[in-house]
Amino acid sequence: MKAKILFFYLSCVLFLPALAQENKALKLWYTKPAGQFEEALPLGNGCLGAMVYGGITQERISLNEATLWSGKPIDAANINPNAHKYLQPIRDALFAEDYKKADSLQHFMQGPYSEAYMPLGYLFFNFDHKGEASNYKRELDIQNAISKVTYQIDGTTYMRETFVSNPDQVVIFRLTATGKNKLNFTTHFNSKLIAKSQGKNKLLTMKGWAPVHTEPNYRGNIPNAVVNDTLNAMRFTSALRVLKTDGQQSASDTTLRISNATEAILVLSMATSFNGFDKHPAREGKDETALANRYSKRASRKSYQKLKDAHIKDFREYFDRVSIQLGDTQNEELETVDRLNRYATGKTDNSLIALFYQYSRYLLISSSSPDGIPANLQGLWNESIRPPWSSNYTTNINAEMNYWGAETGNLSEMHKPLFSFIERLSKTGAITAKNYFNAGGWVCNHNSDIWAMTNPVGDSGEGDPSWANWPMGGVWLSTHLWEHYAFNLDKKYLKKQAYPLMKGAVQFCLDFLTTDQKGNLVTAPSTSPENVYITDKGYRGQTLYGSTADLGMIRELFVDYLKSAAVLGLDLDFQKKVKEALEKIYPYQVGKDGNLQEWYHDWKDQDPRHRHLSHLFAAYPGASITSSATPALADAVRRSLQIRTNDGTGWAIAWRINLWARMQNGERAYDAVKKLMRFVGKDAAIKMGGGGVYTNLFGAHPPFQIDGNFGGGAGIAEMLLQSHQGYVELLPALPVEWQSGSIKGFVTRGGFVVDMDWKAGKLISAKVYSRNGGTCEVKYAGQLKKLDTKAKRSYDINF
Repeated sequence: MKAKILFFYLSCVLFLPALAQENKALKLWYTKPAGQFEEALPLGNGCLGAMVYGGITQERISLNEATLWSGKPIDAANINPNAHKYLQPIRDALFAEDYKKADSLQHFMQGPYSEAYMPLGYLFFNFDHKGEASNYKRELDIQNAISKVTYQIDGTTYMRETFVSNPDQVVIFRLTATGKNKLNFTTHFNSKLIAKSQGKNKLLTMKGWAPVHTEPNYRGNIPNAVVNDTLNAMRFTSALRVLKTDGQQSASDTTLRISNATEAILVLSMATSFNGFDKHPAREGKDETALANRYSKRASRKSYQKLKDAHIKDFREYFDRVSIQLGDTQNEELETVDRLNRYATGKTDNSLIALFYQYSRYLLISSSSPDGIPANLQGLWNESIRPPWSSNYTTNINAEMNYWGAETGNLSEMHKPLFSFIERLSKTGAITAKNYFNAGGWVCNHNSDIWAMTNPVGDSGEGDPSWANWPMGGVWLSTHLWEHYAFNLDKKYLKKQAYPLMKGAVQFCLDFLTTDQKGNLVTAPSTSPENVYITDKGYRGQTLYGSTADLGMIRELFVDYLKSAAVLGLDLDFQKKVKEALEKIYPYQVGKDGNLQEWYHDWKDQDPRHRHLSHLFAAYPGASITSSATPALADAVRRSLQIRTNDGTGWAIAWRINLWARMQNGERAYDAVKKLMRFVGKDAAIKMGGGGVYTNLFGAHPPFQIDGNFGGGAGIAEMLLQSHQGYVELLPALPVEWQSGSIKGFVTRGGFVVDMDWKAGKLISAKVYSRNGGTCEVKYAGQLKKLDTKAKRSYDINF
């Protein structure tokens, strides 16, 4: 009896880790040092980031701190306060079919660009090695979040181990020498920002300032692209101290030296003066030096083993919840570059796909801690003062894609920074809604940053409306609020945080929607993000009324809001208004080519293979078009996907994986997976198209954007498990290439945790663990089974 009770407890307790894969399946490893950023290996705890290059005579560690941005709080009230005066003239032009005039007037409804995410700097280790190195290996263990470098010189084995601790908020380095020779090295800081280093009392520090303004990289070589003003800038401090060594240590003006050692353990702390999106980082900032010293001193009181054990325990609490096996485990013996090269020649490596999936979870844990800043366009890792697209929050797909896999991947906590960010956006967004659209509620446009900027960008008229003018960012972001509830059923969260934010976004939509000539509710002005239409008269335009993307997002938000209001029993009168508006929204249209129309009219795209798929939002990540409830519209989505093709930038291919999975076409989804996994290789950062992955498995736009990793991981999960149609469906888009496999710990809406195994393309076992109780309908191969579950119980499912 005791054995049965123990088995039941072990299988049902929510937070016990799932059975983890063998460690070799969860490693990236290489036989030479990294030569560029896209080859280095990322470590992070959601706040502190490090890229390990693994050099032999010189080790380079690229450093980031999540709150280090250019700029200061925005003055939302004084950003184009008269923009709303152009709203009606634009609408008049649109409904008069004068699209050229509407495009022209849109420029008057723009504001400044966002600020940029900054690199803190570098930490260098210079070694007094003599002789050639052999047996070199560098690796990243993504199960334990530890980087390791080993090599041999003149009979001595050198080892470096690095991790970023979340419990202690520090970066830890352990260096050892085993053999006849000793460790002799110096270490120093460097930064592309204005910074000063100092070595004193065996402590090495670097203090510096971010720019007060940084122009986006795509604006080119313009005057004052980077503006420095140390009196008004965000400050930062990094501090390196020796925790333990059996050698001699000393500090000079800018360096720290270790001599004649067999072991050296160092602690690095970093902090900024950031004190909130609405606090001036210089005048009202935190004491960054005191913070960095506090973290450093606290960690220095602990042994290396205690620091490491606490780090591993904390990280694996999240990582070990999920495991995935897809076969081809023999390839795990190969170096990562060899695997990428083999895959590029057409050879299968399903274990590499499984590694890529788990890597997406690793990166989310590492770049999005529950109480921190959400992952940006590059997650946490950036080396450029003017990074690609400012490494900001691009809300017309990229910021949202970062979190597509959070709930299914059993990382619900990592979704939370996005919700806190939405709260901040709602405050500045309320001012933007009034100034730009004379509307209530709150709005967010195409770009944002740590200062919660919500205005349309474009340098007050320089931007193309196709990307600069797009007020649906808050609408799309708000759908994440319901998704989190749908997976967790946390009414306290729904009432306190999600519902008020959703209601504010809904209020904006109610005020913004207007009536077309047929009596339908549409958006005007409207765009379909970054795409261009060709009218029947040949005009190539960007501004229209009633784009399918806008209306799909609003429809999704309204449905989510109504479900939330029903759960909480709130605002019956407001619910009535939303229901009435929902019924009047212009319906989806099927074009003459059988595709889902992107534009209000059946116009052609200037680029039929455009990377964006915004008009298919209703199929994914939305759910107002599904294969079961709206089969004709689902067919139109399929046709649109065929026209767009599976080619594109990294994140665009990831979106295609998810959409084909939702359309339950495993082969098309797998084709997109193969394209996403194309090896981009060395020096590809300068290219601007093609998609794929770099040596370190970072997603390639190119250049590097982390949404390809997050979106790709979400797509792999969507191929194996879905729950958006009111039931849990097992293996809905399984490609023939994944003949055998297993998953453990995947989560569905309703709070059900699914384990399953399949062989020869057929399900052989499945188990559902119910976190909250309630009815769970499970579908496989056309069969539907209903389970009435109790909370914290596991159930076998037999088909």
